[in-house]
Amino acid sequence: MNYIPNFEYRKEMLKEIGVKSIDELFSDIPEKIRIKKLNLPDGKSEMEVKKQVTEILEQNKKFLSFLGSGIYDIYVPSAVKAITGRSEFYTSYTPYQPEVSQGMLQAMFEYQSMIAELTGMDVANASMYDGATAVGEAALMCSRMNRKKEFIIPGAISWEKKSVLRNYAKGAGLKIKEIGYDTETGKINLDELKNNINDNTAGIYVENPNFFGVFEDEIDEIKNIIGKALFVAGVNPMSLGIIKSPAEYNADIVVGEGQSIGNPMGFGGPLLGIFACKKEYIRQMPGRVIGMTKDTNGRRAFCMTLQTREQHIRREKASSNICTNESLCALSTVVYLSLIGPDGLEKIGRELVSKTKFLSDELNKIDGFKAPLFSSYHFNEFVIQSKNDINRIHKKLVEKGVDPGLVLTKQFPELGNTMLCTVSEMHSKEDLLTLVNGLKEVSHV
Repeated sequence: MNYIPNFEYRKEMLKEIGVKSIDELFSDIPEKIRIKKLNLPDGKSEMEVKKQVTEILEQNKKFLSFLGSGIYDIYVPSAVKAITGRSEFYTSYTPYQPEVSQGMLQAMFEYQSMIAELTGMDVANASMYDGATAVGEAALMCSRMNRKKEFIIPGAISWEKKSVLRNYAKGAGLKIKEIGYDTETGKINLDELKNNINDNTAGIYVENPNFFGVFEDEIDEIKNIIGKALFVAGVNPMSLGIIKSPAEYNADIVVGEGQSIGNPMGFGGPLLGIFACKKEYIRQMPGRVIGMTKDTNGRRAFCMTLQTREQHIRREKASSNICTNESLCALSTVVYLSLIGPDGLEKIGRELVSKTKFLSDELNKIDGFKAPLFSSYHFNEFVIQSKNDINRIHKKLVEKGVDPGLVLTKQFPELGNTMLCTVSEMHSKEDLLTLVNGLKEVSHV
């Protein structure tokens, strides 16, 4: 009521409800516990607020960052924000009423089509919360389809992703088995995989490239080993412009984090979960699928279909309790991929491989460093190993305004003094050399 500017309207409203003042609305609250006045400064004009916020922001430290491990500093064209910021997209919610939601429904249909084409899979859903929850849902989907209770994952994945997966698996009574990696190549240990596959294995999750940035180029052998178990492929969508699609190596389900195709880093979110599968599994896929149909006049129309979730007709039989999707992030992906096209995706992919090779070669020349640690092909990330204390080196570089990467000593202590370094298309050659020279300066201090 205080936001209504016209005092006469206020008086009429108070009279209508039978009170004399706004204070009388709170008469049920005892006087002794009422707050007389909030300890807040007086209001300011927009210009004053903008000036003050700008002064605060100027205190921030500017970093040249080589962090990655799932969330990447990519270039998002201005057109992406301009289109997704339109009110008909920006404020839209779950399109329960297709007759008034054709624009967003079509956008989600286009998103599904692009993800299906990118992964080579038959169908894709209208997105998940993020890459980690997509892995959890994939594990549950495998267990539902073949009624088995073990799910195998590689050791070389994000510990946060493992945590989310274990939370998903607990209620379903699904056992998570972890397979080690080859210490020479950084790839999944095939012998260990062979020894852990059994008749109760529901599925196996393999990332390509994996957490270390290493390409798993023995996918065909992995498929032979796992036999009838379902194969869940984890992808970095930026790499799909230069490597085989998951469909080409016969993946059953594909999941991934879609932040890198059109969404800024933010403060670690919001993110976008990619989920696709073979056509025969569509009834078990979580979330929802947007379909194209015709209205009563024979015109093209879009609608939600296969809504196997708890809010709709299946209720307790729903495949998932996911309540919505990351539609605005998915829309950003649609706009981004439309802008860069397949040639642009390939160009960025090749650029990332080239920059990664250049940076690792330069770092390997520094006395006391080994880069990359693993003797494999890498995409946009690689592990650096140092003879000296990597935590101290990292701290010294941060003090100089350069974050060289993610320290791995806690999560992968067997690797020694290591960190994961990531490059993106945002890094110039000068940026890469700044990191090289910085490590030279602080490595023996």
